Amino acid sequence: MKPLVSILIPGYNAEAWISDTLRSAIAQTWEPKEIIVVDDGSTDGTLAVARQFESDQLRVVTHKNQGASATRNKAYSLCKGDYIQFLDADDLMGPDKISRQMEALGPSPNRPTLLSGSWGNFMYRYYRTKFTPSALWCDLSPVEWLIRKMQLNLYMQTASWLVSRELAEAAGPWDTRLLGDDDGEYFCRVLLASDGVRFVPEAKVYYRSSGSSSLSYIGHSDKKMVAQLCSMDLHVRYIRSLEDSQRVRDACVTYLQNWLFYFYPERPDLVKQTEEMAASLGGKLQPSALSWKYSWIASLFGRKQAKRAQVVLPRLKWSLIRRWDKALFQLEGRKFEESFLRI
Repeated sequence: MKPLVSILIPGYNAEAWISDTLRSAIAQTWEPKEIIVVDDGSTDGTLAVARQFESDQLRVVTHKNQGASATRNKAYSLCKGDYIQFLDADDLMGPDKISRQMEALGPSPNRPTLLSGSWGNFMYRYYRTKFTPSALWCDLSPVEWLIRKMQLNLYMQTASWLVSRELAEAAGPWDTRLLGDDDGEYFCRVLLASDGVRFVPEAKVYYRSSGSSSLSYIGHSDKKMVAQLCSMDLHVRYIRSLEDSQRVRDACVTYLQNWLFYFYPERPDLVKQTEEMAASLGGKLQPSALSWKYSWIASLFGRKQAKRAQVVLPRLKWSLIRRWDKALFQLEGRKFEESFLRI
C-alpha cells in the first residue's frame, strides 16, 4: 500500500489567497492524500472560503487565534499521514511536487531521509516565478546543510520539505514561543533526527512574498527580536550537538554577525547577549554596519534614523513593485485553473 501524505495548511486572514492554495493541494497527483486546514481565528472570510472545498479528502477546522506554530501543531494532531507536507495558506505547490519527492525515495522509502525541493518567489503572477538555486539545493548531510545555512545566510521555504511521520515525531512540536523563524528552528530539529537531505529539483513550490505582513519580518517589534535571539541560540546549540569543530563555531559566529543588525542599536541587551554567545564560540562580533547607501543619513540624523531608512525604504520600493505586479496580474486576467496546472 502506498504511503498516505497529509497536507497541513494553517490559515489566518488569508481569504484572498486560500482558494488557490487549496486548489494546488487538491491537484497533487500523489494518492493517497488528505488535506487538513486549520483556521487560526481569522477575522476575514478565510474559514468560509475554506469550507467551500470540504470533502472526504479535505477537512476544515477552526480554533481561537494562537499563532502559526500552534496552528500547525493542531493540524498535525489531526492528521494520519505517513508523510507530512506543511503548506502556508498563501503559497502554491506544483501539481507533481509530492509525487516527485515520493518517487525519489523508491519503492522502499527510507523514513529517516528528509526530502526538499525547489522554490521561488512571486507576488501575484505565479506563472513568472523564478527559481534561483542556492548552496542548499543538493543532497547534504545534516551538519553540512546547517553549516551552509548559517555560514551563507540561506534558508529553504517551509513547503519545500516533505517529512516522514517518524522524523516529525522525533523532532517534536513546533515551538510556540517563536514569532518568526519558527520554521527554521523546527526543521533544524527535523534535520537532527534525519540521516540527511535528499534534494528533488523537479518538486517545485511557489512562495508568495507578503512583505511586512510576513511572520519572518522583524521590523521594530521587540517581541520578534527576543524570539529571534531565542531561535538563534537554539540553532547554535543544535549544530554543535552534531559537531563541535572549528568550522562549526566559525559558521555560528558568522550567523550571529548576520543577525546582529536587527538588534543594534535599539536593543543593547540583545546585542550584549549575542556578543556573549559569539565569545563563547571563540569569536568576536563587529559593530553592525549600515549599507553605504544609508551611511550618510547617520552622519546627519543619527544611526537610528539611518537604520530605519535602510529597513523602510526597500520595503516601500517593494510595495510599489507589488502593486504594479498586481495590476499586471489583473490586466492579464489569467485564471488559476487554466494556467497553474500547466506549469
